[in-house]
Amino acid sequence: MNIVILILGLLSAFGPLSIDMYLPALPGIASDFHAELSQVQFSLASYFVGIALGQIFYGPLTDRFGRKKPLYVGLSLYFISSLLCAQTTTVEGLILFRFLQALGACSGIVISRAVVRDLFQPHESARIFSLLMLIMGVAPILAPVAGGLMLTTFGWRSIFWFLSSVSLLTLIAVFFFLKESSIPHPDHRLRYAVRNYLGVLKDRQFTGYTISLSFIYAGMFAYITGSSYVFIQHFHLSPSNYSILFGANAFGLILFSQINGKLLKKNTPEKLIRSALPITFIAGTFLLLDGIFDAPLWAICLPLFFYILSMGMIAPNAAACALAFQKKSAGSASAMMGTIQFTVSAICSMLVSRLHNDTILPMTGMMFGCAMMAVLFYWRLVLRPDLRN
Repeated sequence: MNIVILILGLLSAFGPLSIDMYLPALPGIASDFHAELSQVQFSLASYFVGIALGQIFYGPLTDRFGRKKPLYVGLSLYFISSLLCAQTTTVEGLILFRFLQALGACSGIVISRAVVRDLFQPHESARIFSLLMLIMGVAPILAPVAGGLMLTTFGWRSIFWFLSSVSLLTLIAVFFFLKESSIPHPDHRLRYAVRNYLGVLKDRQFTGYTISLSFIYAGMFAYITGSSYVFIQHFHLSPSNYSILFGANAFGLILFSQINGKLLKKNTPEKLIRSALPITFIAGTFLLLDGIFDAPLWAICLPLFFYILSMGMIAPNAAACALAFQKKSAGSASAMMGTIQFTVSAICSMLVSRLHNDTILPMTGMMFGCAMMAVLFYWRLVLRPDLRN
């Protein structure tokens, strides 16, 4: 089972690996292509769009054909598109190939969650998601550091050569070590996919937890999109120091995700979410004030650390609660969760790029807005007893 969890964690980590590893290279890519940084940032936004759109297709496929066959297709697409990213010579090409790369990466995101739902009960699922958060959390720590080293030693293209190699090795590991966890369901006709998704959305618990979680993730992606400008250009950090700062925030996420796993022995996932959401909102409020008053570096770093830290407790518990009553349609539910999550993230990411005004406010203001919306949707759809099923 340990090797299965490791593979699932690696599949989940394709998202942060594909995002975080090339963040230190964004200014260098812009210089290489003789483009504005805001143009190159759209390659990040296109990745979010691909992640959002792709998952909606993998859901019905995994419920209809099982988990492994769609995963083979997705990992193969990721491998090919990573090679294309490494060889492109234009910003437009990078934006397109990053979109295709995302279409491949989202197979791992959807299917890893569905496999957890296949193999474990809801309370145990929250613990397993916490373990996956550990693996996913290591990726943001190592990825920017590794990306920075590759950037300075071999150039930014080496980052995509590395990602293509990782995807190939993962494909081999899936083939040999990951057993099929769900038999094909011929009754899940692909033409009924819309009906299946509408059925999933009628579960108010699923919708409430998913939308709240989506805004929490969107706040993190607003940080990811704006952080290269804020810390490298505005505060004049070197790419290596930026990577260290990025890794420190990821360490907070790892720390809280593992504390969450321990706390689940005596607490319900719902109780832990209610404890962590106020941390996100308070940290977001301080970030908004930092943006308005152009605060110094340390004043940004402290609330940012707590904002990311709180995700380690919210994300695994919200995912487990959202999928708790989805069984036969676990693939579609996981896909719908990911689609909503990354659609919101893509919109917020593009807004951060579009609102770029040579200040830190677009990033910090967006993070506050996402925290506020997460709290409002959680209160409205989950906590209000008169609105529960």
